[in-house]
Amino acid sequence: MKLKELLMDITPTAMTADPDMEIADICYDSRAVGLGDLFVAIAGLETDGHQYIPAAVTQGAVAVVCQQIPAEEIPYILVEDSRTALALISARYFGQPAKEMKLIGVTGTNGKTTTTLLLKSVLEQCLKAKVGLIGTNENMVGDEVVETERTTPESYELQKLFRQMADAGCTYVVMEVSSHALALSRVAGLRFAVGVFTNLSQDHLDFHKDMDNYARAKALLFTQSGKGVINIDDDYAQVMLRAAEDTGCHVLTFSVDKNEADLMAKNIRLKTGSVEFSVLVPGQIQRMVLHIPGEFSVYNALGVVGCACCLNIPLEKTADALGKARGVKGRVEVVQTDGDYTILIDYAHTPDALENVLTAVRGFAQGGRTVVLFGCGGDRDPTKRGPMGKIAAELADHVIVTSDNPRTEEPNAIIEEIVAGMQESETSYVTIEDRRAAIAYAIDNHQPGDIIVLAGKGHETYQEINKVKHHMDEREIVAAHIASRAG
Repeated sequence: MKLKELLMDITPTAMTADPDMEIADICYDSRAVGLGDLFVAIAGLETDGHQYIPAAVTQGAVAVVCQQIPAEEIPYILVEDSRTALALISARYFGQPAKEMKLIGVTGTNGKTTTTLLLKSVLEQCLKAKVGLIGTNENMVGDEVVETERTTPESYELQKLFRQMADAGCTYVVMEVSSHALALSRVAGLRFAVGVFTNLSQDHLDFHKDMDNYARAKALLFTQSGKGVINIDDDYAQVMLRAAEDTGCHVLTFSVDKNEADLMAKNIRLKTGSVEFSVLVPGQIQRMVLHIPGEFSVYNALGVVGCACCLNIPLEKTADALGKARGVKGRVEVVQTDGDYTILIDYAHTPDALENVLTAVRGFAQGGRTVVLFGCGGDRDPTKRGPMGKIAAELADHVIVTSDNPRTEEPNAIIEEIVAGMQESETSYVTIEDRRAAIAYAIDNHQPGDIIVLAGKGHETYQEINKVKHHMDEREIVAAHIASRAG
């Protein structure tokens, strides 16, 4: 493809590259550059890609997109923001695949994965559509699973995935849109048919620095959406609404019996394995059942209902589809045990998410204790560790503090920060650094009727220590320990 075709959406501030030169591929990692490639130098979170222009030249790059004139003898295209340039150039390289499908973006701290999976199910059942999925658990092209490394891929991989989806016949794509993706222009140039906001609570402050910046990053989704579905019970809803209003995004609001909204949930009944509620829209009421327990599941369902309304899917059809949907891996997932106790695996790794899942468990626990086992990730926002300890001590009857993904931090130092938040409570707790040993302890010391929540890992099947990922699937650990008890 000729360079000038790739640059159709770009306005360079300076350029020495021949617009008629042929480009073999696009690359932003100098180690992967091939002969004839266009290298895009982006300033990463840890390193600056401009430092690797010499390596890219050695590897065979024929031109570079950059934010500063390179010292090396190589044709260049100077731009104000190379991240945005990468997104726009990648879209052109793959033939603008996103324009061949309807995109639905879901953003928020918690609930994104469940909401996107429920939306995929609704679209498949109600519209008989082939749907692509991009998210934390996995990427899917219809029923085919594609492995994922991050919630929203870098723009080149994202456009490549869109091309794969479009070629496979997908007409819709449902995707989680992370705050990092929005702030770092991974979704630049995309137009979403519908954007959904679930909620906002403390997370990623190591990157965003404060909650206001975090909220503004999330709100960028509604500057790229034709329609928006927004949870107005959330404290940061107004930030989303202002962004939508400023850019002409038409909004449907939803609330769980707290505020006046376009969509409202009433008459909620929480059960052990499900939740029932009525959805009120102007001139219509519909009873719904969702087989994922907890009030937070009602919020996720309302986001799905709002999106379905934006796509003109009848309310009764949405209700039928949601009633057939089942749980999501790593989200209040029930694991088989050997006795009269229950083990749940949940991805809760933020204060709000931990509070939600423990509140839900207390709502359907019958007679036994609520026991929670959790840790906090290393090299991530440390200010949430104490608050998570406080929440666990307030809502659980017994707490087991252990490791999550310590990454390059000392595990016991993280544990101490969590325990510091528990000091005002009389709730019993133990600290066990080794997560496998902690799970074994939880099983060995259960009492009849206990509900044990293994929080933080969810769908993940690894533990990251010193930049190495070690296999760790909590389902396997539970099964193996139960088998050892029986043997």
